[in-house]
Formats: sequence, C-alpha cells, structure tokens
Amino acid sequence: QVRVVESGGGLVQAGGSLRLSCAASGRTFTNYHMGWFRQAPGKEREFVAAIRWSGDNTHYADSVEGRFTISGDNAKNTVYLQMNSVKREDTAVYYCATSAHYSSSDYPHDYDYWGQGTQVTVSS
Repeated sequence: QVRVVESGGGLVQAGGSLRLSCAASGRTFTNYHMGWFRQAPGKEREFVAAIRWSGDNTHYADSVEGRFTISGDNAKNTVYLQMNSVKREDTAVYYCATSAHYSSSDYPHDYDYWGQGTQVTVSS
C-alpha cells in the first residue's frame, strides 16, 4: 500500500553532517505526517523528529533539538533529515515512517508504514 525507502546513511565523523532522505510511494494520500526514528543495538526504537504535511509543522526529540532539521517536499512525498554536529550517541539505524493519524506522535505504534532503515555511524 505504501512503500517507504530511506537513503543517505553512512559513516561520518563526530561534529560532521549527514543528510538522510525518505521517499514514500503508493497510496500516500492517507499520510498526514512522517517521522524519523532510530534504534541503536540493544536499545528500543526512539523518536527523532516528525513533520506534518499540512502546515509543515515539525517537532524534535530533546536529544537532537538544535542539531537536526526535518523538512519535506510534499509534491515528491519525500522527507529529509539534516543531521549536523553529530555525536557518537547518534549512531543507530535510522527509520522513516508514515502515519495516517491527524495528530503527530512520538510513538512508533502510531505509524503505519516503515522503511528498511539506513545505518548511520559516527566515528572518533
């Protein structure tokens, strides 16, 4: 029904920058917002950032506020995560997800379709 594909992950030095992309295709007209989550080994999946298509409202986890920026291209059903001043603790698999819920959410269970994830590794 909805296909979600992340890209842009890789190895980056601490203090550096990286941009992730997430493209959604299929029946995306039901998607009110999209979000980024991340999961490090042995830890639960945690919320990173989300954006609502209507109004371009965004919100962030405290751990990334001021360093990461989420943005979207509604025409392309694509969202981006600009990661600046990355830290070692940012190392994780980053997942993009879509939600048909009207209100944005920090909870994974409120998101309907997920991408396969893209690995981000911060070195030094």
